[in-house]
Amino acid sequence: MHDEGARHERCETALAFAGRQLRRLVEAHPDYFPMYTVNGRWKHGGDAWTNWCEGFLGGQLWLIYAHTGDPWFRARAEHYSRLIEHRKTDRTVHDLGFLFWPTWKRWYDLTGDQAANAVVIEAGRTLALRFKEKGQYLRSFVADESLFIDIMMNVGIIFYAAQQTGDADLWRIANQHCLTTRRCLVRGDGSTAHEGIFDTATGAFLRQSTHQGWRDDSSWARGLAWALYGFGTAYTFTHDARFLQTAEACARFYIEHTPPHGVPPNDWMEPDPALPYESSAAAIAASGLWDLAQLTGDPLRARFYREYALRILDTLTGPEFLAIETPGWEGILKHGTYHTQKKLGVDESVMWGDYFFVEALNKGVKARGDGQ
Repeated sequence: MHDEGARHERCETALAFAGRQLRRLVEAHPDYFPMYTVNGRWKHGGDAWTNWCEGFLGGQLWLIYAHTGDPWFRARAEHYSRLIEHRKTDRTVHDLGFLFWPTWKRWYDLTGDQAANAVVIEAGRTLALRFKEKGQYLRSFVADESLFIDIMMNVGIIFYAAQQTGDADLWRIANQHCLTTRRCLVRGDGSTAHEGIFDTATGAFLRQSTHQGWRDDSSWARGLAWALYGFGTAYTFTHDARFLQTAEACARFYIEHTPPHGVPPNDWMEPDPALPYESSAAAIAASGLWDLAQLTGDPLRARFYREYALRILDTLTGPEFLAIETPGWEGILKHGTYHTQKKLGVDESVMWGDYFFVEALNKGVKARGDGQ
């Protein structure tokens, strides 16, 4: 599908559906923060593994408010943001960017409320406390010796806190983390490892590893999408060409190894995967590609990234992925996966998949409005 009017209508339909699904979730399960569905339903007793998703519900509410101007979504967005404010000092996770960027940062961007900005800055300062001087990385929630590719999606909040406060040490921490991740987790072909393991006594990098991919040396799709998006964000703060080059290398790998419809499996290198799709990786990549189209200095690549993001959205707004024609399904985007090895949220809706899908839709609608 290449008709721009039809594409725009599909995006608008999907955003309207997202708004309806979010309203139902908030009204059916007030003050509940789901991570993934079980048989299409949010409320269940499944394991969480770690506590990283509470920003995505409020973030979606802010996105729908920004799109519609509906005060109901604004009120709920503020409410769900306030419910997680106490986590601005949470030192147990590496995910404070996931928590506060979609919520309090979006609150500040939409309103200019300095109190909201102060919350974002404090969260950035807290995240920086995870930095390991020996090794020059922000440690994952798993262990001191562990670096996750996912942290590239969180390090932006440290850059932001540094930018807002003029704190040079915060800037050094964020920058060094990105350089270490680039060196240790991004391979020469643009693929990525999920985890890096370090010697905590010396800071020496030891090996690549994975919790969610097929093998330590394979490429887990969501992790690569985090890198594609996250290195682009790092470039917006630093204007360091190395970070843009890394984001574009990850984009190349994604595009070259994914089927024409734009949705990858959980891991590109796994032979005969049981499930052909990991839609949350596609949603993250689509949103990151919208950003790369703005960041690359090459007009042809910019157009290519926009077209590929639209290709992904063409697929994700179809009935195979959008739950609009699936009675009883409570999520927005089907065929997402949380953790295959732990059998959590496999072939379900996942809250980050829904968030980045709604974000990518918003970017697509805005780009059309801006004449891109």
